[in-house]
Amino acid sequence: MSAPVRIGRIYDAPSSRDGARVLVDRIWPRGVRKADAHLDAWARDVAPSHELRRWYGHDPAKFTEFRRRYAAELSQGPARAALDGVRALLAAGPVTLLTATRDVEHSQAAVLAGLLQPPEGGEAACWAHLVCPDCGAIVTEGHQPGCPAGDPGVRSARPGRAGPGGVSRSGGP
Repeated sequence: MSAPVRIGRIYDAPSSRDGARVLVDRIWPRGVRKADAHLDAWARDVAPSHELRRWYGHDPAKFTEFRRRYAAELSQGPARAALDGVRALLAAGPVTLLTATRDVEHSQAAVLAGLLQPPEGGEAACWAHLVCPDCGAIVTEGHQPGCPAGDPGVRSARPGRAGPGGVSRSGGP
């Protein structure tokens, strides 16, 4: 059984059940002194890009699309490395992902918790491989219309990339 991942607000008092406390906002929250935050890590690079954050605007009606776009951001570059750092903390014990957002259930912390916490009875694993490199969709939820990886008869625009199930779409073995 893997360690639990919890989500909460940075403004909430620390709890003995928190484990490692990780701030997952790119910008430091207003009114919180760093000494009072009781953080184990500030994972700035795991936060959504400024562009994605502005587009989303914490509108619950956009959450499904936000989750898809955010998962795509987490699959590459500094965000992926930062996610690996949070994953390493999780390997050592419970982790609480903290955000300043009022609606934590529709926040990046909720998306991260879903990616880090396996389903009931599952094993902890990297879920970033579930993000399609061609369209950014979570492959278990279906590809975007016109995505070459979603159509078995069409080659991927990215040679050598694996499609669902690890099957390469490059035409090679």
